[in-house]
Amino acid sequence: MPEFLDDEYFMKQALAEAAQALRKDEIPVGAVIVCQKQIIARAHNLTETLNDVTAHAEMQAITSATTTLGGKYLTDCTIYVTLEPCPMCAGALAWAQIARIVYAASDPKRGYNAIAKNIPHPKTQVSCGILAKEAALMMKIFFENKRIRAQSINRLNKPS
Repeated sequence: MPEFLDDEYFMKQALAEAAQALRKDEIPVGAVIVCQKQIIARAHNLTETLNDVTAHAEMQAITSATTTLGGKYLTDCTIYVTLEPCPMCAGALAWAQIARIVYAASDPKRGYNAIAKNIPHPKTQVSCGILAKEAALMMKIFFENKRIRAQSINRLNKPS
């Protein structure tokens, strides 16, 4: 394990999870939960794979972390996630009383700040912007690929 474990190191781990989601044609969001400088949960979006709208990276990571710790609270933990949590995920993180949320890229349309700013637990510290360019680029690649695929399908379906 590296000697210098900082926010950037852990966000790179979350980005690795997001890359796994991208390879599965899932929206590329990845998350890791850290407790005492150790990763106790890794996850990425699985909404398409599981056909489950709640299978966001954060929700998967919360379930894994609480199972690892044997309890429902994450009061000594930090979640690193590549995209600003949506209101559902921010609410779950609040219920889990997570100590800290660190996210890379903001989500001005669907992030909790755009919809309900006061969702995280009052004691939760929030940081953002770490490796935001890398996370945003992965999202851009995903959605550009979706548009290209849709355009190709539309061209194939046009009558000659």
